[in-house]
Amino acid sequence: FGFMPPVAEPPSKKPLLTLLKQARAYGLGVVLATQNPVDLDYKGLSNTGTWFLGRLQTERDKARVMDGLEGLGGRGFDRAELERILSGLGKRVFLLHNVHEKGPVIFETRWVMSYLRGPLTRQQIGKLMEGRKRAAPAAPQPAAAAVDQARVTAPTAAPAPGAGRPVLDPAVPQVFLPLRDDPAEVAYRPALLGLARVSYVDRKSRETLRTEERSLLLPLDEEMIDVDWEDADAITLDESDLERQPEEVAGWGELPGAAGKPKSYSGWQRDLATALYRGSSLDLFKSATYGLVSQPGESERDFRVRLADAAREKRDDEVAELRRKNETKVERLEERIRKAQQKVQVQAEQVTQQRMRTAINFGSTLLAAFTGRSYRGSAGSALGSLSRTSKEKQDVRRAQETVEALTEEVEELGRELQEQIDELEDRFDPQAEELTTESVRPRKSDIEVRMVALAWCPYRRGGIEPAWR
Repeated sequence: FGFMPPVAEPPSKKPLLTLLKQARAYGLGVVLATQNPVDLDYKGLSNTGTWFLGRLQTERDKARVMDGLEGLGGRGFDRAELERILSGLGKRVFLLHNVHEKGPVIFETRWVMSYLRGPLTRQQIGKLMEGRKRAAPAAPQPAAAAVDQARVTAPTAAPAPGAGRPVLDPAVPQVFLPLRDDPAEVAYRPALLGLARVSYVDRKSRETLRTEERSLLLPLDEEMIDVDWEDADAITLDESDLERQPEEVAGWGELPGAAGKPKSYSGWQRDLATALYRGSSLDLFKSATYGLVSQPGESERDFRVRLADAAREKRDDEVAELRRKNETKVERLEERIRKAQQKVQVQAEQVTQQRMRTAINFGSTLLAAFTGRSYRGSAGSALGSLSRTSKEKQDVRRAQETVEALTEEVEELGRELQEQIDELEDRFDPQAEELTTESVRPRKSDIEVRMVALAWCPYRRGGIEPAWR
């Protein structure tokens, strides 16, 4: 978490993405482990060839995983089939997807002893010591007392796998998941099924943003003491698919004692409502730059596509405003250039006229010199004309320099405009936008628990693979 996020750029992200893309060529591998796939950049996921997938808690996590697998384009990829398998994974059951294999593989981790369970109950101690310790001879006692003692200490026998259906109080709600396989190879295992409806309402507009149907399945075992709905699996199941009568299967699993008491289910129903209230949230992406919020169910990729449209519109508006301001400046400069060019033309005509006058004055001076007349006035006039011609040339040169300076200024405005446009392109890049997450949480009144019941689930192959899909 935090090393390779989808939007931010911590120092660790670039080298990790580089390793994922190039390390294989140097004989190196990278292992990524996360509880929330949405915390990882999809570019990294799409460069991962081997996946081990356990239970995924949210639909966003499933969607991110499926997008990554689909982008990988490995052999045997079937999105619908993988979604079906992921929804049915139980505890310690994983799905292996390898792009070099023909299809996915389901496997279960081996059993290990856990020292985190807590103290063993008297019944569990007796079960562990069964066959290892001889029972001490009982002291003689009256028959009635012996019967009472037996009534107190004898554990209630739960039906073992392969036994018949447990006899329960009629008030215990029971349903049966539909069987999709040969009953002779299937055994029923108990679970808690919770069906609920969660609505997300905008606090300001009071508009219902989204309504979700939740189907949660929590496997039960005989040693279970507490029920924690956070351990339940989200499954795709419609209430109309449930059956009220079982099939003739090969066996039945054992129940914890609390599952046989009708009053337990009302408490579990309240626990489910509390768990949904605490653990449900509708995460929406928010863009501070464009002031947009994603639609319910809209993926990050789709939201960024929508941001791209908004970015283009905003960028085009700002580019148009920049061009409008630039055109006003250019028009003023072009008007000054036009006047300066006119001045150059006028000055050039004056230079031409002055050259003609100077030539005439010099001719008159030479003629006077040849004829012997006095040419002092003519020489002075010629020299004056030559001086004025030089001055007119300087005026022309200055006017031309003015035109060149104004032209350079127009070109500089064009370069500045292009730089500003390029800067807008970078600033309005939706892929570089750092999105924030806005969570909408339901109110208690927005959660409707429609059913909490004992669900008998058919399993095949030693009780690992579900047979109701």
